[in-house]
Amino acid sequence: MLLKHLEDTRSVAHRLAQSLPEGALVLLTGPMGAGKTTLVQFIAQALGFQGEVTSPTYTLIHEYPSPQGLIVHIDAYRMADQEELFNLGLEDYLPEARLVLIEWGKPEVFPDSLEIRLTPTEDGRRLEIIPHGHAPLPKLA
Repeated sequence: MLLKHLEDTRSVAHRLAQSLPEGALVLLTGPMGAGKTTLVQFIAQALGFQGEVTSPTYTLIHEYPSPQGLIVHIDAYRMADQEELFNLGLEDYLPEARLVLIEWGKPEVFPDSLEIRLTPTEDGRRLEIIPHGHAPLPKLA
């Protein structure tokens, strides 16, 4: 799917927010500047979060309370071993969070996840949704 304008990203984020099951583990992949944090911002807004969404590059984890449940935003860019996230309490978040969104997450570390890959193009950004393991593919229609 090609996202030509910021409104396209907002629209797909809204549809994702409504179609992703509770407790979904979503990996956001793509190069620096591809729009991963922007997509998280729009998903959080679609779920009713009113605050500021920023990249958790240095803090590692941000929590955004929303009327639909807790949104957990993780940035794994600086992590040499992403399995360390499980030692930091990721498994505690999974059953309680509305969504867990991991920027730079690796599918081999999180086998039952939904990967959203963003790739810059000349016309905007290409968004691909790739289910891994038992993760269901959301319906965006």
